[in-house]
Amino acid sequence: MAAAITLAADAPTLSSANTGFMLICSALVLIMTPGLAFFYGGMVRVKSTLNMLMMSFISIGIVTILWVLYGFSLAFGTDSGSLIGWNSDWVGLSNIGLTELWDGYTIPIFVFMVFQMMFAIITPALISGALADRVKFSAWALFVALWATVVYFPVAHWVWGAGGWAFELGVIDFAGGTAVHINAGAAALGVILVIGKRVGFKKDPMRPHSLPLVMLGAGLLWFGWFGFNAGSWLGNDDGVGALMFVNTQVATAAAMLAWLVYEKIRHGAFTTLGAASGAVAGLVAITPSGGAVSPLGAIAVGAIAGVLCAMAVGLKYKFGYDDSLDVVGVHLVGGVVGSLLIGFFASGKGQSDVEGLFYGGGLDQFWKQCAGVFAVLGYSLVVSAILAFLLDKTIGMRVSEDDEVAGIDQAEHAETAYDFSGAGGGAARTTALPTAVTDASKKVDA
Repeated sequence: MAAAITLAADAPTLSSANTGFMLICSALVLIMTPGLAFFYGGMVRVKSTLNMLMMSFISIGIVTILWVLYGFSLAFGTDSGSLIGWNSDWVGLSNIGLTELWDGYTIPIFVFMVFQMMFAIITPALISGALADRVKFSAWALFVALWATVVYFPVAHWVWGAGGWAFELGVIDFAGGTAVHINAGAAALGVILVIGKRVGFKKDPMRPHSLPLVMLGAGLLWFGWFGFNAGSWLGNDDGVGALMFVNTQVATAAAMLAWLVYEKIRHGAFTTLGAASGAVAGLVAITPSGGAVSPLGAIAVGAIAGVLCAMAVGLKYKFGYDDSLDVVGVHLVGGVVGSLLIGFFASGKGQSDVEGLFYGGGLDQFWKQCAGVFAVLGYSLVVSAILAFLLDKTIGMRVSEDDEVAGIDQAEHAETAYDFSGAGGGAARTTALPTAVTDASKKVDA
């Protein structure tokens, strides 16, 4: 009886503070998807802006429903063969008590479920940046549903689900370097190898149409990423969540500076696009590693990722794959760098006592990280390419060449991002304009 009393006393109880903290973090992660939409939307040409926004927003709708119906069960249910989970009580979230706690933690299952839902939403949205200008919206929506089901949900179980093979092996992924960024980056590469290049790739200028929009999106991503990273500890009773918060800021700043220095040396200018891309590269790299490294280690992780990702974005021109908005160069490469550097910079004073090579721990953790990184990369690359191939051969993945050249916004959404015809408020003007002005306006319209 005494033992039973002791166990009952040690059992976790619901914490209002941690529950509130995690709900806020969930909202922060959700805002990252609109932030991503703005980031990508500003990087494309005017004629593709709305399509880029919609490719992110449709992920919110599709993945939310799938997560409720069966995604949460597949990712975090009872393990089966170290590859997938399942819990019939979680299908449709129909048999979960409102105050039933997540396994060993002080937050309700519903709170953990909705936090992880936001991760599931943004991961396929990340892929969309590689496919800008040329994919049918209906085909993209179907791809999101299929990819989330056969790629993201299983991989999330491998990495974070109790019994998942990577989890049991000891692969460290604090908040999604493998499950989110490598997963999405490898998928992007697999799809673009199937659907091919944009019309005019390496011939026509395809510059960002709105760098302010890009910077706004990057700022929202940076802001939301604190919830993405710090929230992944599911509380902050031991300070690890605070460490992750600090390292997120530190690594992102270091990566942005490193990217800018690299492009100044390489291209002769500090660009706003470079600052935004460098920040995102740092956010990606610290996502798997931030709970395991010190702030000094976070500076190293960010700086290395900033330079390597800046170098990687040019590979598409060398090898001829059309990664429109550098998803491969930033998310795949950044995720790989951040995950593997754990094997060198893990301090043993954060989320676990694991020490990397530079802290006397040898290469044991590095090899574990390699196993997780390359298994996820290979699986996502191959399965994503197969999905794209099947969709392309059935309903077709690409819009017609004429629609691509004319603009995918008009072809797929019957809208344009900007209406210049009403510039200056002409519709509301009540006084007559001078004849010279109206004549000039007619010439411009013509």
